[in-house]
Amino acid sequence: MSESIYDFKVKNIEGNEVSMGDYKDKAMLIVNTASACGFTPQYEGLQKVYDKYKDQGLVVLAFPCNQFGAQEKGSETEIKEFCDLKFNIKFPLFSKINVNGDDADPLYKFLKKAAPGLLGTEKIKWNFTKFLVDKKGNVIERFASVTKPESIEDQIKEIL
Repeated sequence: MSESIYDFKVKNIEGNEVSMGDYKDKAMLIVNTASACGFTPQYEGLQKVYDKYKDQGLVVLAFPCNQFGAQEKGSETEIKEFCDLKFNIKFPLFSKINVNGDDADPLYKFLKKAAPGLLGTEKIKWNFTKFLVDKKGNVIERFASVTKPESIEDQIKEIL
C-alpha cells in the first residue's frame, strides 16, 4: 500500500490518468458521488464550497460509484452531462469506481484506512461520504453522507 496519497493514480471522467500528486499543496475534499441518490443535491453544496475556497487552495474531487442502491448506472459521458447540466460542476470528476470490496479503488482503500468511520469500520456506508485532506496530504477527517458540504466549512478553513 502506498505511503502517501500523492502516490496514487486515478482516471478522470474522460478516462485519462491523473496523478494525485497533481494536487500537492492543495486541500482536498474527496467524495464518492451518485446521480440518482437522495444526497445528489449535495453536488450544489460541493460546487458552492469549491467556488468559495478554490482560490485559497481547495479542490473537490468527485468519484462516481454505483455500489449503493445502483444509483450511478450511467456511463462516464452520461455522468458528466448530468453534472454539467443539472449542477454546472466545475471541480474534477473522475471515472466510476468501487469504494468497497476487493476491487475497491486503491485510493479509497488508503482513505478508509487513514480515516475509519464510526466504531473503526473502514467500509463506506453510502454515497457522498467525504474525506478532507490537508495541503500536506494528511487525511484529516471523514464525514458521513448526511453531512452537508457547507457544514464542514470551519474544518476546511482550518487547513487552508
